[in-house]
Amino acid sequence: MKHKDGKPGSQPDKSSRVVPMSIMFVVLCGFSFYLGGIFCSEKERFVTKEVEKAVQSPKESSSSPLQIKSVTFPECSREYQDYTPCTDPRKWKKYGLHRLTFMERHCPPVFERKECLIPPPDGYKPPIKWPKSRNECWYRNVPYDWINKQKSNQNWLRKEGEKFLFPGGGTMFPRGVGAYVDLMQDLIPEMLDGTVRTAIDTGCGVASWGGDLLDRGILTMSLAPRDNHEAQVQFALERGIPAILGIISTQRLPFPSNSFDMAHCSRCLIPWTEFGGIYLLEVHRILRPGGFWVLSGPPVNYENRWRGWNTTVEEQKSDYEKLTELLTSMCFKLYNKKDDIAVWQKSSDNNCYQQLSSPDVYPPKCDDGTEPDAAWYTPLRPCVVVPEPKYKKLGLKSLPKWPERLNVAPDRISAIHGGSVSTFKHDDSKWKERLKHYKKLLPAIGTDKIRNVMDMNTAYGGFAASMINDPLWVMNVVSSYAANTLPVVFDRGLIGTYHDWCEAFSTYPRTYDLLHLDGLFTAESHR
Repeated sequence: MKHKDGKPGSQPDKSSRVVPMSIMFVVLCGFSFYLGGIFCSEKERFVTKEVEKAVQSPKESSSSPLQIKSVTFPECSREYQDYTPCTDPRKWKKYGLHRLTFMERHCPPVFERKECLIPPPDGYKPPIKWPKSRNECWYRNVPYDWINKQKSNQNWLRKEGEKFLFPGGGTMFPRGVGAYVDLMQDLIPEMLDGTVRTAIDTGCGVASWGGDLLDRGILTMSLAPRDNHEAQVQFALERGIPAILGIISTQRLPFPSNSFDMAHCSRCLIPWTEFGGIYLLEVHRILRPGGFWVLSGPPVNYENRWRGWNTTVEEQKSDYEKLTELLTSMCFKLYNKKDDIAVWQKSSDNNCYQQLSSPDVYPPKCDDGTEPDAAWYTPLRPCVVVPEPKYKKLGLKSLPKWPERLNVAPDRISAIHGGSVSTFKHDDSKWKERLKHYKKLLPAIGTDKIRNVMDMNTAYGGFAASMINDPLWVMNVVSSYAANTLPVVFDRGLIGTYHDWCEAFSTYPRTYDLLHLDGLFTAESHR
């Protein structure tokens, strides 16, 4: 090397650079290790088994069995038999009443977490097998009398001897859920040809609507909070119907944007027109372009129904007009309407959303930088999440019909780091082979002994897809800290949710038959 004056310059000593770089490397590694140790220190304050493995010679390791030291836990008291740590009614008084925020997730701090085994109720029996379980379950497994006394006149359920029976009734379908869905299919022909595959039922009751749709090829996520109806979600899961605890309140639901093909509310008592229509905006976010929102109950058919709603015809007319105006401003159009059922369709034409850029328009287009799919403790926004125009096959009519869509790599796989058509197909092939091995180890897979399954650490839903012909359903869980692969799961026609396994899952005890963990451990599995 030469300086500007042409004189030779001194060459840096290579060894002098290596030492500082080595020190920096060691410091960074140590800091990374430290962060890894504290990042989820609250995750696993206890473990069910401790593996003690001494350093052995090759000869010893080949002949000596792995040494395992068991750790025992006490049984919780009987009052915790239906314990849901993050939606615990005993803690409701600590939280606000505004918009029912006390029913949202509020997980206990580390020092309040229970380190005991949840006991079953007295007289608990193995659940009735599917498909018989759709119509009946053991009373002692879900021993709740309040809901039986309050809703038996509406045919939600009734107690006979040792069982609860589910006649398929509901507040808005007194002739039975079958007749109700038949009318809905007349209004939405897309429910018949495989166009509509995934649905969400907000305020699901005992999930009779979702249970009926299973035979029609539609997979429904039944959603309800833990409220005065006691155990709606527990009844659903005991019956073998997909369900999760949740409420539209102040936080986004734990699903990505543009996910469900259809959303449903049957007198779910959600005040759709209040708070600037913020609950409708969340339905709009999770509904894919071209998807349907179905409403039965107030204020639909108010002209004939208002007398039974403890209100006046003027109030109901005003509510219906407000609802229509809000839906129109969010790019919904009335698709069909008959008797007590009204159907709106979310626009698949992005030109509709251009008008939302005007400063005096409400609701405005979301432009605050919040990711459309951010949905783990993410506050609701009073704005419209506009579908990404770069995804040409995001809309309902653009997707292949079911079951073809299960095996087609969705457009949104390109948004995942390392995601491609080839990685998608490789994942599917891998799980088909693994399932063969699983069934040798656990022959109950594929029989009526296993119905409710959770894949606790899914990527593209390949495990669920490999079992699509078995008499079970899978809750696909994507970590809130992992790559966002959940949109791909929904685009395939499967269902799932975001979750952080540092916390308890949004379900009741004893509700899953099989938990699948691929490269993940959590103490939450036992509950």
